[in-house]
Amino acid sequence: MRRVRIIVYGRVQGVGFRYFVQEQAKQHGIKGYVRNLPNGEVEIDAEGEHSSLQTFIQTCKKGSRLSSIDDIVIHHIPIYGFQLFSIKH
Repeated sequence: MRRVRIIVYGRVQGVGFRYFVQEQAKQHGIKGYVRNLPNGEVEIDAEGEHSSLQTFIQTCKKGSRLSSIDDIVIHHIPIYGFQLFSIKH
């Protein structure tokens, strides 16, 4: 089990990106949350099995149909024990 905090840069707000991330998390068994940041970036806090997490990260790098990802920064952080994946408002 691993946990990462991901900051996503680009056109990721107002284009359904958080809902895309939530759906990908469900498909890959990832727990945690996604939220918009005040500066226009998106933060993803995700934990899961190593291989599932890697696949999830790669999918997030590609983005949704309407998003445009410029860059992502990944920080490995201690496990929290999330029970589900949610969109924080």
